[in-house]
Amino acid sequence: MKSIQASCFISYSIIENVYLVKLCEAMRTSFQKTKDLLTFPIRAFSIFHRDRWGLSSLATERFDYVSQAVRGYCLDVGCGRHNRFVKEFLKDNGKGIDLFAYEGLTDENLVTSLEKFPFPDKSFDSVTFIACINHVPEALRLKELKEAFRVLRPHGNVIVTMGNPLAELAVHQVVWFYDKLFGTDYDMDTERGMEEGEEYFLTDVTIRALLEGAGFTKIEKRWFLTQWGLNHLLIGWKK
Repeated sequence: MKSIQASCFISYSIIENVYLVKLCEAMRTSFQKTKDLLTFPIRAFSIFHRDRWGLSSLATERFDYVSQAVRGYCLDVGCGRHNRFVKEFLKDNGKGIDLFAYEGLTDENLVTSLEKFPFPDKSFDSVTFIACINHVPEALRLKELKEAFRVLRPHGNVIVTMGNPLAELAVHQVVWFYDKLFGTDYDMDTERGMEEGEEYFLTDVTIRALLEGAGFTKIEKRWFLTQWGLNHLLIGWKK
C-alpha cells in the first residue's frame, strides 16, 4: 500500500511539474517584460485587451502575473470574453464562469448566480478573481469568497487582482473615452452595465478583511512591476 501511495505521489508531482513548465513557456520573456516596463504609459492609454506593436496589453500582463500564482486546476470567476485566461494562459486546465453572456462564452461558462458555484467541494487548486471582485455587489462579496473557499482543495489558493485606487478610476475613464473616440468596445463594464453595489475599486484593507472573513490565511501581496506598481494581486490560502 505504501509503495502505491508513493507511486501516486511521484506521478502527481511529475504531472504538476510538467504543468508548471508549460505555464512558464507561455509567460512573457525577460526581454518582453523590459519592453512592457519601459512602455507602460503608452500601453496604459492604448493597449487594453489584445497585444499590439510587439507590446503586451494590460489584460495579457494581468493574466501573466496571475498564471504564475495558479497552483493547478483553476476556477476563474468572472472570466469575461472568450474565457481567455483559462484557454490561453492555463491551456484549458480549469473552468471559467460568468453571469454575463460575453462574446466567446458557451453555456458551460454561464451561471445564473455566483452565490453558489456549480461545483462540488474541493474541486480546484486555485480560484481567481481577475479585475472583478469590485464588480461583485457589496452584499454578495463575502458569500462569493466563501464559495471560493468551499470549492478549493486543502492548501489551495485564491488570487484577487486590484489596481491602485486612482489608477483604477483613471483606467475606467480612459477606456470609456477611447471607445467613444474610436468606436471600439473595450469597456466591458459599459457592455453589461454596472449594478447597484458595484465599485470601481476596493482597498487592500477591504479585500484582506473579506478574504479573512471567508476563511483564508497567510494573505500575501505581489506587485505588477511592469505596471510600475500601480496594479497588484493578493493571494490567500486554505489550510
